[in-house]
Amino acid sequence: MYPKEYIQYLVHFHGDRDYFECHEILEEYWKKQDSSNKQSVWVGFIQLAVSCYHHRRGNYTGAKKTLEIAMKIFTKKEKLIRNLGLNEISLFAIVEDCFIKLGQKHPYKSFNLPIYDPLLLQQCQSLCSELGFTWCIDSDLNNNFLVHRHKLRDRTNVIKARENAMKARKGSE
Repeated sequence: MYPKEYIQYLVHFHGDRDYFECHEILEEYWKKQDSSNKQSVWVGFIQLAVSCYHHRRGNYTGAKKTLEIAMKIFTKKEKLIRNLGLNEISLFAIVEDCFIKLGQKHPYKSFNLPIYDPLLLQQCQSLCSELGFTWCIDSDLNNNFLVHRHKLRDRTNVIKARENAMKARKGSE
């Protein structure tokens, strides 16, 4: 009923708080489904995860900007959010509260998305357990790989792909 990538997103959002992974999973899905639509609900969820990632690292400006994008998208996609098993009114309240706290430079604090569909919740909790995560655990702020993942990941493939694309462009000129 729900895309497996969305369930994986929710599992990482609540299970290991790997917001970078949330972004990666849903971005890949969005690109396959609707990459030209920058107002897609998937972009809203991607931006929400990016905001959490920035907030946890103390990047209040980046967190606030990305959360503002998510808020605008969510406001336009109210019915779709409900169809994705989330209580949209509670989600709006949570996101608005986060936005206010970012403006006041409150330190990062983990929060949970308001899943109302018991089937979705059960699927998420089951996968979370399979992966060895604890559902709704607070973020481990001492885990440098989790907190600074974008700096610590292996970018060899990304760099190689960019080099190949540049060579291809130069070859076509």
